[in-house]
Amino acid sequence: MSGNGEQTSRRLEVMHWPEAAQALERSGSTLVWPFGAFEQHGPQLPLLTDALFAERILDRVLESLPEELPIWALPTQKIGLSPEHRGFPGTLSLSAELLIRLVGEVGKQLAAQGVQRLVLFNAHGGQIGLLQTAARELAAETPSMAVLPCFLWSGVSGLKTLVPADELAHGLHAGLAETSLMLALEPSLVGNQRPLDGDHVSHAAAATPPDGWSLEGPAPLAWFTADLSESGVVGDSRGADADLGHQLEKALVLHWTRLFTSLMASNWPPCGDRRRI
Repeated sequence: MSGNGEQTSRRLEVMHWPEAAQALERSGSTLVWPFGAFEQHGPQLPLLTDALFAERILDRVLESLPEELPIWALPTQKIGLSPEHRGFPGTLSLSAELLIRLVGEVGKQLAAQGVQRLVLFNAHGGQIGLLQTAARELAAETPSMAVLPCFLWSGVSGLKTLVPADELAHGLHAGLAETSLMLALEPSLVGNQRPLDGDHVSHAAAATPPDGWSLEGPAPLAWFTADLSESGVVGDSRGADADLGHQLEKALVLHWTRLFTSLMASNWPPCGDRRRI
């Protein structure tokens, strides 16, 4: 631990180079790269919301793993792909091309240093597909290193019992879950407003999608927040509280601890020569 209470033993950035060299060449060496965004999260949540979630949950997960496991965190990438939030001051967005190049350049250097797995630990829903593409391109160039693009909220058991079904479906941004989680992790950063906005509130008749279509799902829309919401919230944050946030935190940490434990106990995925164009 550092003097300010932050976990450092799992952070690659604090190693000296001989220590890093030895660590990265260990059998099963795995690096986890947290990804967030720098974007509006309504009038009640900070711009770094996604980055903070990725970093804090990952820290808690890595702290819970046996110390001897060869797994470490890279520094969090705090600016991501956020064009859907354009028009809200404070939002910064990198281009898709730049982020794909960033993942590729960093990833190829890690592979050359012996890293066997790179996990992209993403907490921003707006760049799920982008990081999947970046991971596929990187994996094609690094036969010795597996690349695993993950999304913080995907596959987490218990969410359906904690968050109402309507909010799970329509609370896409800065709603009940995110506001509650921030109240648990960093309450000093949460403002007093609790908007109900976005898909819950039709700003025009055309806001209701036709049957079978939705903002996200099997037949989705490339939506922009400004078309849906005046506050920047797409969801219902009114019932947010720290108790729910702590339950969500527990569910997330349990889920990812289980997944990383099983990953580190395996030889999966196999790596080797891949077909190249």
